[in-house]
Amino acid sequence: MTKIAILSSHNGSGFDTILEAQKSGELKIEIVLVLSNNTNANVIKKAETNKINTKVINSKTAQYPDEEIEETLRNSQAEYIFLSGYMKKISQKITQNFTIINCHPSLLPKHGGVGMYGRYVHESVIKSSDKISGVTIHKVNEEFDKGEILLQKELKVEENETIQSLEIRIKELEKLAIVEALKSCLK
Repeated sequence: MTKIAILSSHNGSGFDTILEAQKSGELKIEIVLVLSNNTNANVIKKAETNKINTKVINSKTAQYPDEEIEETLRNSQAEYIFLSGYMKKISQKITQNFTIINCHPSLLPKHGGVGMYGRYVHESVIKSSDKISGVTIHKVNEEFDKGEILLQKELKVEENETIQSLEIRIKELEKLAIVEALKSCLK
């Protein structure tokens, strides 16, 4: 069974999707760790409720957070790391030593990079009058949203689309994309 660690800063909707797919048997995985940089992250509470190991690492809990994150990931024996709204840049040492996968709420390379997450991405899509948007599952490297694209799923941006309506529709598409991408990676 493939071991996966999740890094998340807040709610971890990607974690929810992966956990549901694990429980249903759709993904043959074991979530071995949920790590956050936010002491109050809801994802930590959800992981603990499901008896999954958790850890919070940030500049208040560790003198050298990146080194502690790397050591914690090694100790978890995770084969893959999935970012579920992790709001901290991953150090080069970690990106070079682990297979890290991220879900981005647009069709990269459009609407990616520093500051492009969540609502800001959807706002950018609407302001750009894009006709399509979607989800990109990609490997993580040292640059924001520049890693190898593993999968993209798209949807039509409706004429009367709002930031909120697009966000809801993209979140649903993310669920499908995450499971499909992980299935293909884990073969």
